[in-house]
Amino acid sequence: MSAVESQQRVLSGMRPTGKLHLGHYHGVLKNWVELQHDFECFFFVADWHALTTHYEDPHIIEQSVWEMVIDWIAAGVNPGAATMFIQSKVPEHAELHLLLSMMTPLGWLERVPTYKDQQDKLKEKELSTYGFLGYPLLQSADILIYRAGQVPVGADQVAHVEMTREIARRFNHLYGKDLGFEEQAEIAIKKMGKKNAKVYRTLRKRFLEQGDDEALETARALIREQQNVTLGDRERLFGYIEGGGKVILPEPQPLLTPSAKMPGLDGQKMSKSYGNTIGIREDADSVVKKIRTMQTDPQRVRLTDPGDPDKCPVWQLHEVYSDSGTKQWVQEGCRSAGIGCLDCKKPVIDAILEEQRPIHERAKQYEENPELVRSIIAEGVETARDAAKATLEEVKRAMGLSYR
Repeated sequence: MSAVESQQRVLSGMRPTGKLHLGHYHGVLKNWVELQHDFECFFFVADWHALTTHYEDPHIIEQSVWEMVIDWIAAGVNPGAATMFIQSKVPEHAELHLLLSMMTPLGWLERVPTYKDQQDKLKEKELSTYGFLGYPLLQSADILIYRAGQVPVGADQVAHVEMTREIARRFNHLYGKDLGFEEQAEIAIKKMGKKNAKVYRTLRKRFLEQGDDEALETARALIREQQNVTLGDRERLFGYIEGGGKVILPEPQPLLTPSAKMPGLDGQKMSKSYGNTIGIREDADSVVKKIRTMQTDPQRVRLTDPGDPDKCPVWQLHEVYSDSGTKQWVQEGCRSAGIGCLDCKKPVIDAILEEQRPIHERAKQYEENPELVRSIIAEGVETARDAAKATLEEVKRAMGLSYR
């Protein structure tokens, strides 16, 4: 796979540690549904990652895997447009993780922001384990095994992608220079033709001597346009611009997702650890009950008391679900005591039930026929393994582990 093609491939995963809720839908799944139309998408169930924090209670993982895949499909992820698979069914992830661990400095793992942060937040769990320390490297292996060029993340996860870029850069530096690399790169330049070769050399010089990033991007675009160079030569030309070797593992870019802070029933961020969630496929009666019993502005004791929407968790749900007209109605009606709290909650209830309606409809056939889900995953695993094996073969060849 070329560096150009890798830019069209997206990789993202989700840990199966319980039922998915509307926070997952608004924060991740709606974005996946959009991405599948524009990119080659690989979406995986990160069951090994779940074990890093739930190794003492693995039955939660097993119970959650299939339900989570149904949630994905119900949310609109199309098995015909995206590859869905289970991480542990593609052992190449683990083998690449092992190989990368041989050349990854320990300090890189210890400085990952979420390493100390998660240990502080999850003090009830024993996380002084090798697996927990190494999970950022496993994340890097997840990305690099598919040579994914784009990784959809929130701002708090950018550091993980940056570490993956550093690992790819280090790997390419250590193992990308096969014997006679410079000579082969020079031969490849000549294949571009005199005019293009001259432009390439000028751009390369500008980048290496002046650090001109614009020259680097222009040179990359020039390589992409070449019709008469082989895939191998193209990769050498990409690596040679930066003074390095062949690009075996392309550096991924973070694809920043719009921050969608889905409020929970108590006004905090929706999270199962707070017990304030509404499930993606929760039944209508339960949704209605949860919202009708939500706490409102504590100062509004009686119907005749004016309220302040800014102090009410229900208003935060209006921010997500209501149009400008409804929001104005809430602001005026609440502050003047012109509407009651149950009146205020009704548009939110209606909007959530309407959002869930197509989700329930899409989920129905998979809930009734679990074998459909298993066949989708089996097909996805096959596709994922083909891609992963191709990468691993090249990695092992570069590291001198391809014995013939």
